[in-house]
Amino acid sequence: MSLSEQFFEEDLHPIDVVQNIATHNEWDFDRIADDQIAMSVEGQWRTYSVTLAWSGYDETLRMVCTFEMEPPAEKLPALYELLNLVNDQCWAGSFTYWEEEKMMVYRYGLVLAGGQEAGPEQVDTMIGAAVMSAERYYPALQLLVWGDRTPKDALQVAIAEAYGRA
Repeated sequence: MSLSEQFFEEDLHPIDVVQNIATHNEWDFDRIADDQIAMSVEGQWRTYSVTLAWSGYDETLRMVCTFEMEPPAEKLPALYELLNLVNDQCWAGSFTYWEEEKMMVYRYGLVLAGGQEAGPEQVDTMIGAAVMSAERYYPALQLLVWGDRTPKDALQVAIAEAYGRA
């Protein structure tokens, strides 16, 4: 049964869709407000904090997937260079580093202008892509910050997508 069939309701608020998906996947979540939800999604490398918020003003479902990262200040220029290389490979969403919060962030906005609705498959794919991207590039970020690799060398670990687990 598809997610659409399982959770289909007319005029379902985008955050309600997210909550249904979180419940279906048994993710811990907190409905912060009517238009915002935060959840924890377990990955292979770590647990990611995923927050989605609906903006009626610009009709956008905004998502941020974060994890803590505290690189030494002298590594920041190389980290930003690596993020540019990484973002060249990301077609949906992008990475940034929030220095003040010490957080690596993957963010994406799903524009639903003109009264469009977010379908469960869209939202599930959006969350899945965020976690998959964080998982894919996490080792490269660690190699750069703690393994004294150059941005191009660190990125080599993330060039090919790995399938399965060893």
